[in-house]
Amino acid sequence: MITNQGAASSNYGRSDYPARMRTSLLVALLISLFFAPAYADTSRQPDSLSIKIGQMLMIGFRGMDARDGSSIETDIRKWGIGGVVLFDYDVQSATPVRNIESPEQLRQLTSELQQLSRIPLFIAIDQEGGRVCRLKPSRGFPPTVSAAYLGRLDNADSTREAAGSTAALLKSLGVNMNFAPDVDLNVNPNNPVIGKLDRSFSADPAVVARQARILVDAFHLRGVITTLKHFPGHGSSTTDTHKGFTDVTSTWSKEELEPYRKLIRQGYDNPVMTAHVFNSHIDSLYPATLSKAAVSGLLRDDLGFGGVVISDDMQMKAIADRYGLEEAIRLAIDAGIDILLFGNNVSYDPDIAEKTTGIIRRLVEAGIIPAERIDASYRRIMDLKTRTIVSH
Repeated sequence: MITNQGAASSNYGRSDYPARMRTSLLVALLISLFFAPAYADTSRQPDSLSIKIGQMLMIGFRGMDARDGSSIETDIRKWGIGGVVLFDYDVQSATPVRNIESPEQLRQLTSELQQLSRIPLFIAIDQEGGRVCRLKPSRGFPPTVSAAYLGRLDNADSTREAAGSTAALLKSLGVNMNFAPDVDLNVNPNNPVIGKLDRSFSADPAVVARQARILVDAFHLRGVITTLKHFPGHGSSTTDTHKGFTDVTSTWSKEELEPYRKLIRQGYDNPVMTAHVFNSHIDSLYPATLSKAAVSGLLRDDLGFGGVVISDDMQMKAIADRYGLEEAIRLAIDAGIDILLFGNNVSYDPDIAEKTTGIIRRLVEAGIIPAERIDASYRRIMDLKTRTIVSH
């Protein structure tokens, strides 16, 4: 069952009321364990809103360690961020000096990060395999194969072996969340960010859903969180959301929803990541990450997804070039995003956690974002952490 990070089942992830009650009690216990001892001095105790906002943030950073004085130490200790994302290459400086040097160094880094946090962190990475691979053989990690390769084989044993090896590696390194599988359909083989990089299993939604299910089960069996992406479908695009506005109105079809529909019906309840693609058939004003019609309407109401929704990198130019930071944050939270991802790689801002925290607090205190909306994201995040990180 996915809910328990176990083996495949036809109704995995389905939970009854007593199970949810147990989860609520575990969340309460988690809070008491991680916060009461650390904040015995009530003058330093963060209020509940600060805690909740912090859990909604996932931040990238520069550094091979997380020792005293680093920006990520401040983000975790002062702003209470709930997650970090790791990269092997720094885009702005065009250098491979970022977060990953070797297995030993990475294992030490993840340990340092967790020791800084009072609530266990999501430590995330893009380890899809093939060309989207942060753990490269040149740095002592095993080679990987792409989703396109596995999709062409369409062999359960091959996919299970490849996924199981990657999941076991991530687990051993202290990385508990993988931004995979990519369930975009290979509608446009010349797509610069999906098809050309061999990130899609197939153009056939049945193959994509089948392969993704095998990968998800293999990861959950080893206690690693998966992330379906990029909702509601990036496979038909002709441009790259990293670089600018991407309109899929004329190329997208409802068929691109099928992998999500099938996996959610089977009980998938780990995160889904949104795309920054614009599709006027879904929303005539906003790209999916900022669209209430896409996230709260299509994903939650129509497809029935009740888990955590993560934005793609909010600093990608499809968002950053068209919206101010406050407007983007407000729209994303209103749309239904639970975790705001700032990779700090397309652009770099060492103060992004502080800025984002301040913006969200002001919006809540002004009544622009209801406090209940923050509460809903916090409950989903803590439920996921309790079921996946704490229980393992």
